[in-house]
Amino acid sequence: MSKNKQPWDLINWIKKCKLPTIETLQFNRCLCIELEDLWQAFYLTFNSAQNQHINSQLLNKISSKLLSKWLLFSKAEFNDAINKCSSLSTSGPNHISWHHCNVKILVANNKCITNLVNIANTCINLSFWPLHFKKFTSIIIPKPNKVSYNFLKTFCSIVLLNILKKLIEKVFSERLQVQFISSNFIHLNQLGGLKHCSTTDASVYLTHLICTGWINDLHTSILAFNIT
Repeated sequence: MSKNKQPWDLINWIKKCKLPTIETLQFNRCLCIELEDLWQAFYLTFNSAQNQHINSQLLNKISSKLLSKWLLFSKAEFNDAINKCSSLSTSGPNHISWHHCNVKILVANNKCITNLVNIANTCINLSFWPLHFKKFTSIIIPKPNKVSYNFLKTFCSIVLLNILKKLIEKVFSERLQVQFISSNFIHLNQLGGLKHCSTTDASVYLTHLICTGWINDLHTSILAFNIT
């Protein structure tokens, strides 16, 4: 009997990973013997984008759009976002989990949800993001079923963020997507990070390119730019 599976369901992350008895990580062809060396190796690997120069002049090339009025967030938006979150997710640096948001604090307490909505609206009105919302905890875990674990590429980083910060961002992202899509601001080929779009949609689109013959031009462009 066959079962329908989504692309990412095929990734096996559930089996127990047995690490070798003795391993020494290598970074830039050097062994990480001391704890400080090990910390620097992980930090430089998983925070490589930090302090990178950003060319804000690129924004000037984007064509201007008509201004739209930004409405204040509502309690309904936050309650809807909370109900879509799993209570089993790990908590962030403030040790508040989605379980607390769903059961004990926000949904059942009108004062708490009101305060949270006020915080979100104030952040937008003042263009300010609190410092404790920017803090996070990184957990380094080994990727499953690797023969050796002496290279950093055999590990991955999971970032634990402030739950309240994530909740505000969820509501903000939902609002932006609705406004962007309704105003045709997002290109039709943009699939990543959008609701109701997944790897399956990208696969269907790629299949369409192959069947229509456009993939030949795409292959030529890839070779021209030496993209492998």
